[in-house]
Amino acid sequence: MIKEERFDHILGLLKQKGKVTYDTLALDLEVSEDTIRRDIDLLHNNGLLSKVRGGAISISKNPLNFQDRASYLSDGKQTIALKAQQFIKNGQTVFMDGGTTVCAIAAHLPLNSNFRIVTNNVALIPILSKFKDIEIIILGGIYNRHTETNLGAKTCEDVKNYIADIYFLGACAIQSKFGITSTFNDEAEIKRMMLNNAKQTIALGNIEKINNTEPFKVCDLEEVNTLITDLPSDDSKLDSYRSLGIRLV
Repeated sequence: MIKEERFDHILGLLKQKGKVTYDTLALDLEVSEDTIRRDIDLLHNNGLLSKVRGGAISISKNPLNFQDRASYLSDGKQTIALKAQQFIKNGQTVFMDGGTTVCAIAAHLPLNSNFRIVTNNVALIPILSKFKDIEIIILGGIYNRHTETNLGAKTCEDVKNYIADIYFLGACAIQSKFGITSTFNDEAEIKRMMLNNAKQTIALGNIEKINNTEPFKVCDLEEVNTLITDLPSDDSKLDSYRSLGIRLV
């Protein structure tokens, strides 16, 4: 069982029972108690549970609790968000664009995160405002109520003022031949600008977006460094992506 599947099991059990123990989880998941301790530590640091002696309990009145985040975590977004955490380091400048998958990543950040996020995603503000050491820079532009993002020429110009260590690219559709595509041209323009000004680009897409296309081209897959999905990295649905020189997570 991979790490993300263990996380799902632990959180699911907590939701049912309110408490879990190291020894019981180790037996259920057929792993060592040390492995369970590391899993609990990570989930605790990400604000998804409270670590106690011998195990963990659910969080009932925490503004960053898992239940409050659930609206952002459908269709595999929780798995993608947990996988993405390994790429984020304190002190970085991070581009995040629109979409609920990006919101899921923000909701899962460790409580002691200390870095800068540059974004056109207005929906991130109430999530990130709870992290006192994250600097939030909102790009200007015309506000789109449907996507809760700022778009347009002003947004593109503002992106040019920053160089990001990492860009989390929320993909509308991903296909091995046609690359990453977007539903709207103005969204595609922002994504291309962020891609050009990032040292490393990590594309995000759940199973619903894999092997699909939208009308407006963002980039070829060879232009991104990593693709994070909610599938296991050895899943046969990802076979057509293995020869493209990108990391599959």
